[in-house]
Amino acid sequence: MESIKYNLVLGSGSPRRKELLGHTGLFFQQITADIEEHSNKEDPCEVVIDLATQKAEALFNHKSLPLNPLIITSDTIVVHHNKILGKPTSKENAREILSQLSGSSHLVYTAVSFHRKVDHRWLSHSFFAESEVTFAKISEDLMNLYLSSDECMDKAGAYGIQGKGLIFVDSVKGSYSNVVGFPLSEVIRELKTFLEVSENTDLRDYFYGP
Repeated sequence: MESIKYNLVLGSGSPRRKELLGHTGLFFQQITADIEEHSNKEDPCEVVIDLATQKAEALFNHKSLPLNPLIITSDTIVVHHNKILGKPTSKENAREILSQLSGSSHLVYTAVSFHRKVDHRWLSHSFFAESEVTFAKISEDLMNLYLSSDECMDKAGAYGIQGKGLIFVDSVKGSYSNVVGFPLSEVIRELKTFLEVSENTDLRDYFYGP
């Protein structure tokens, strides 16, 4: 029996998520999901899943959506002492956020949401991954060096572990790619679950190529 094929869509403009998904060898189209990024949920795990789901739903009627799509969206949040730390509004705000993270541990949650259409009905599956990141005490010179770049401005928690923000990191417990913003091994495993195929299945059989 021939497998049903989908056009894979990454609902994100993030170059980091594009690179990580590209490691799977799957061909995909990238469409930006523009939402306000606001959730009425309170629990961080529920918040991040809600935001990832909202991004997918924003694409359901997108003019560039291909036929027979399977949409993947993702959202990442940083939590310190049970408080969600969002993207900084200014470099001074970034300094405040990084000062909170300095010399302590925080949690990074990334949620991923899958959506595909079966018989004109959207089926969905979402999950989240958790990693713990511990920062060294941030010295004034390293803080000023980091803030002299613009890297801090578009990152939850005001840092990117895949860039200059790595200078602050003492250790990571859990998935590194989750901290980057896309827990790759979990994505592959959960995608196979969503497609109801075995763990040894070659996912390329289920998606169209270029």
